[in-house]
Amino acid sequence: MFDPIQLEVVWNRLVTLLEEQAKTLIRTSFTSILSDANDLSAGLFNKNGDMIAQAQTGTPGHINSMATGVQHFLENIPSQTLREGDVLIGNNPYEISGHLLDITIVTPVFFKGNFIGYFASTCHVSDVGGRGFSPEGESIYEEGVLIPYMKFYDGGKIDKTLVALLRANVRAPDQVLGDLRAQVTAQEVAIARLGETLAEFGLEDLEEVGAEIMRLSETAMRKAIAELPDGTYENELYSDGSEKPVRLKCALTVRGDEVHVDFSGTTDGSTKAINVCLNYTLAYVNYVLKATLAPDIPSNEGSFRPVSVHAPEGCVLNAVHPMPTAARHIIGHFAPMCVLGALYPVVPEKIPAEGAAAIFALQVHGEDRAGEPFSSVVFNAGGAGARPGKDGLSATTFPSGVKGTPVEIIENMSPLLLYQKELRPDSGGTGEYRGGLGQTIRFGVQTNRPFHLPLMFDRTQYAPKGLEGGGSGAKAEVMINGARVGTSKKLYTLAPEDIVTMHLPGGGGLGNSADRDPEAKKDDLRKGYVTREKG
Repeated sequence: MFDPIQLEVVWNRLVTLLEEQAKTLIRTSFTSILSDANDLSAGLFNKNGDMIAQAQTGTPGHINSMATGVQHFLENIPSQTLREGDVLIGNNPYEISGHLLDITIVTPVFFKGNFIGYFASTCHVSDVGGRGFSPEGESIYEEGVLIPYMKFYDGGKIDKTLVALLRANVRAPDQVLGDLRAQVTAQEVAIARLGETLAEFGLEDLEEVGAEIMRLSETAMRKAIAELPDGTYENELYSDGSEKPVRLKCALTVRGDEVHVDFSGTTDGSTKAINVCLNYTLAYVNYVLKATLAPDIPSNEGSFRPVSVHAPEGCVLNAVHPMPTAARHIIGHFAPMCVLGALYPVVPEKIPAEGAAAIFALQVHGEDRAGEPFSSVVFNAGGAGARPGKDGLSATTFPSGVKGTPVEIIENMSPLLLYQKELRPDSGGTGEYRGGLGQTIRFGVQTNRPFHLPLMFDRTQYAPKGLEGGGSGAKAEVMINGARVGTSKKLYTLAPEDIVTMHLPGGGGLGNSADRDPEAKKDDLRKGYVTREKG
């Protein structure tokens, strides 16, 4: 058994080495998706594939889906077949992170010749061929390369056939393969640090320390849930959807020290690529429940055990093969917001107003002026909802947590040219506490040929709602050469001289605007957050 102080020291050491894994991945990556947006995850797993710890850097959609996704690697590649130098790879969207663009690398860990667990990471790559990062696909077969569970490295030797296959099928092979090798390198660093930690504390494996960490996390999570009143709490919200609006409906049941979230009544799956796999839905439900009820406890297999999720098979939150899922983040980020709305009657002091929710991904591909193919992905954020006692955060992704990329880096690493990128005045919902502001982004592409813009926007029809009398945030809007587009989820082919303007939505406000601090109103006017005093 570990005494509390020793366990705390070991725990902090594990988190630190996982942060080193994540930072190594960031430093050695080939794309701004990882180096600046941090659209990645890093985790440590025991021999059974249970997640013991995760890096703080990264996004819940990756790390929490990887927590269950690693189990599928174990089912397909038994641990007794592994040896030192092996590295596993896969991107099955229905079992890991929800779309083909997220590739998971799993490295078995050996210590003193014995197999003791796994390090893993999931990262969003710049391209997977096919329609790529686009809402247009009508089946998984159109969306790019699906990598089955397999060995990327076998005894230290890379699979040249897989490398050749990827190089022949993706638009940015150097970036994709560079980022995959960065994942491998980062996990090698983590393995070395773990070996040092085990040796220092006289440990032979992860079993005892991992079991104790997960036990304590589970106990703390159950205690937090048990403090809630038993009952079933419901909520629903709407997204623009694709061919029709999407209704998300959830019933959150608290019974003793467990929570069950049922999404029955949610809209059926779409013919377009906005469907969400259940693993991704579960990932964000786990995240938002822990962040709300027990934010200070570690996220691992133990903290997840008291939470269960159901969504009818084939609905938009439980995609099954071969349903398309490339743009699954659009609807997937509304699921935790729906859960927060259900929790509001129980813990109103912890629940924010609705925010923009969706990541507004700017994905452009084509040929640059030198005739070289490019595929660029830049993430952008609208405003977050106002919080109890605080204004909402502007231009901040929630629940994702991915970061925006500075203009200088975008223009240096791609043919994109940004003419405008600024906070959008009057976009935050009014209230005692104002919603966060969205952004206005105007850009073109330095090319001599037509380029492709897979538009993946939401909140053009349904604005983020306020709470307790707070106003709604501004809706999203996209314009091409000054004319508003008619469809917010579509692959557009544009001329080299075309200019795109994106107005990102703001978050909802909280409380009556008449109760807003007069000094806060003046500050909003002075900073240009509002153009006229309201309320």
